[in-house]
Amino acid sequence: MTLSSKERAALRAEAHHLAPLVHVGHQGFTDALVQTLDDTLRTHELVKVALAKTTDVKPKDAAHEVAEKLGADVVQTIGRTCTFYRENPDLKRKKGSPPPWRA
Repeated sequence: MTLSSKERAALRAEAHHLAPLVHVGHQGFTDALVQTLDDTLRTHELVKVALAKTTDVKPKDAAHEVAEKLGADVVQTIGRTCTFYRENPDLKRKKGSPPPWRA
């Protein structure tokens, strides 16, 4: 699923207040880290990822590569922070409750 520019803008606004939940170290996106991000996306849908200064990969390239692996969308990449979104239709939602990343 590709996000429209309006959806992407709304998610960018939502992500502004989020703290990074996943931190990428100097080893980059290892299999274990990709699994962690996958689990985090499953429970939160909108996830900020911080890349360490010692990471050898370019943030934009890494973000798009990982998003493709996980079936997620890259909402934005600013500096060394990437934001991913993947809707989870199985996530239980109550009518009128906040989205999972705000809970």
